[in-house]
Amino acid sequence: MDYKSFSKPELEALLAEEQKRFKKYVKEGRNVDMTRGRPSKEQLEIAMPMLKDAANYDYSAEAADARNYGALGGTKACKVLFAEIFGVKPEEVFVGDGSSLDLMYTLVHFAKQFGVLGGTPWNSLKKVKFICPAPGYDRHFSICQQFGIEMITVQMKEDGPDMDVVEALVREDDTIKGIWCVPKYSNPTGIVFSDSVVERLATMKTAAADFRIFWDNAYVVHSLYDTDDHLKNIFDVARKAGTINRIYSFASTSKITFAGSGISAIAASEENIKDINAKMFFKCINANKVNQVMHVNFLKNLDNIKKIMAQHAALLRPKFELFDRKFTEAFDGDRFVKWSRPRGGYFISVDVKSCAKRIVELAATAGVKFTAAGATFPYKLDDLNSNIRVAPSVPSLEEMEFAVDVMISAIRQARMEHVLKKVFGEN
Repeated sequence: MDYKSFSKPELEALLAEEQKRFKKYVKEGRNVDMTRGRPSKEQLEIAMPMLKDAANYDYSAEAADARNYGALGGTKACKVLFAEIFGVKPEEVFVGDGSSLDLMYTLVHFAKQFGVLGGTPWNSLKKVKFICPAPGYDRHFSICQQFGIEMITVQMKEDGPDMDVVEALVREDDTIKGIWCVPKYSNPTGIVFSDSVVERLATMKTAAADFRIFWDNAYVVHSLYDTDDHLKNIFDVARKAGTINRIYSFASTSKITFAGSGISAIAASEENIKDINAKMFFKCINANKVNQVMHVNFLKNLDNIKKIMAQHAALLRPKFELFDRKFTEAFDGDRFVKWSRPRGGYFISVDVKSCAKRIVELAATAGVKFTAAGATFPYKLDDLNSNIRVAPSVPSLEEMEFAVDVMISAIRQARMEHVLKKVFGEN
């Protein structure tokens, strides 16, 4: 709705009516947390058979007994499992503990301290920059801030980052050492990188020889529907282009089994994996191989993982569809309110120009919490004050309905307040 078409008295009356409706939500005293993409309790129950059967698993099937020291880069069976997920060879996999974010942080740390494949340590350089497609994952940006890496914001389009801009930047500037990517069901927009974007990332000319693509494939098996969305295998492209060392890919079981208590992995060239192992040797003896054996026995293979993920999808899909249905009813045809319709992943992206901070603030007064407005941009600087990330996984359907009603009302109020201020000069 274009509130600019109303007179000031008409708009004030509409706002008062919406505020009256909103007070009823506030009085309910609810608490609905939609800040992070956490699995619900019902989802966590899906993996409980793994623990029940744990005593029956064979932990000594490999040369390095899983209950003892050894096998720094993970068990052979676990490497085989992740190789199937990544679409690479087992020799191109390093398996760690529960958090892929920890592995990303570690590889940035290694590059800063020791360099990449014998290259100059980034710490000795005057400046290091990363390209950060936005809206994007706030924890990626936090890693850059932690290490003093300058972030360059590049617009996220419907098929991936704006590659014309990315290619121009990396071609000319050798201080640009990396780019963050969530290529499938991207956080928070839910888009899947097109074949063209994948090919251009793998083949583009870079001024920095040690440039790395941090390919955070967190949602590689997280489709909400029976028909999965295609993501081109970047390793296949990079192999042909001779840029295989450019790729660091990451995944974990955090949203397959137990969040924070699963296993994570890196896929990279054999040369990169050898380099990672050599540096990890001084950091740890090995990851939790007992947990790796448990996971391999429960997950088995990619086909079985897809069956497990169908159970997750059955719990998640109604929440995403409820959101889209209610937003369509409220804002269909409204050019001022845009939202994503992801086919997988854990997030919905909402854009309401100039109003995001106020919407989040209003919703919080009714007990509905979102990640802070601006969090999906480097330095938390959303110049348009437009983007809000919605994480619908934890609330029940009934809680979701309440939360979406609150958000719709908050959007209407924020937009009316904005027009009254900008058009009619109200404070």
